[in-house]
Amino acid sequence: MIVNSAALSNLFVGYKAAFQQGFNEATPDYTKIATEVPSATAAEDYAWLGEWPRLREWIGDRVVKDITAHKYTVTNKSYEATVGVPKPAIADDTFGVYKPMMQEMGRAARMHPDEMIFSLLSAGFGTLCYDGQNFFDTDHPVLTDGTAGTVSNMQAGTDPMWALLDTSRALRPLIYQKRQEYQFVSVDKPNDESVFKSNQFLYGVDGRGNSGFGFWQMAYGSKAPLTLENFRAACEAMGALKSDEGRPLNIKPTILVHGPSNRSKARDLILAANLANGQSNTEYQAVDLLQTGWLD
Repeated sequence: MIVNSAALSNLFVGYKAAFQQGFNEATPDYTKIATEVPSATAAEDYAWLGEWPRLREWIGDRVVKDITAHKYTVTNKSYEATVGVPKPAIADDTFGVYKPMMQEMGRAARMHPDEMIFSLLSAGFGTLCYDGQNFFDTDHPVLTDGTAGTVSNMQAGTDPMWALLDTSRALRPLIYQKRQEYQFVSVDKPNDESVFKSNQFLYGVDGRGNSGFGFWQMAYGSKAPLTLENFRAACEAMGALKSDEGRPLNIKPTILVHGPSNRSKARDLILAANLANGQSNTEYQAVDLLQTGWLD
């Protein structure tokens, strides 16, 4: 093959199609536990995270309640992956060998938000959220009926982590902030510096975004054994949460996120109609299950 601009243009079209195929065929899980928030700047401020006031009968003028302001900013980051295709490989018509690599690059780009979201969830025991506490913590500050106190949304232990999440609200427990969609790019002109210096054409992907925490009240993390008793304790703790004005938040866990090592325990707990002793399992299909390797 004569390596000229026309040939390289056709090559780019083919590689981009392979990238897009891999991107379209991948099925990420982050959308099940995170809200995707579009971003138009370098960072987004989530100072509004707090609680909306309860509705009241409208008598007289509106009663304006200031929404608690918290300093919580998610700064967008840039991400990239790049591969080099040797110029002799194109000249020798062996460029097709690299198509699967471009397809895998597309898949990796589509799945990258999974890595951000689930790794952040895994780090929740040691990463701050909007109230200045770790996302999973024993002493989140709360004010109930005018009385200051603290609330826990975690179980301590040394077992592999699992988490209960309520994903039924508009804002889910985690946030995927997207600034720029992942795009296929190239440096593939015959007179490009990379070709002159290293005798290869460059193909890659880049995108911008980040992940962050939403409301800690909608999540419960545990490193205790995944047992019926611990599962029920987590559900009850989430359901007991109240607002600053003393009204129930009505948190209901919808999904149990776990790693591969807890797969059997999770399935026995949620998908078995009967317990080991033959009694009916009252937690049968109580929540959905989501397995991810980022929690082990």
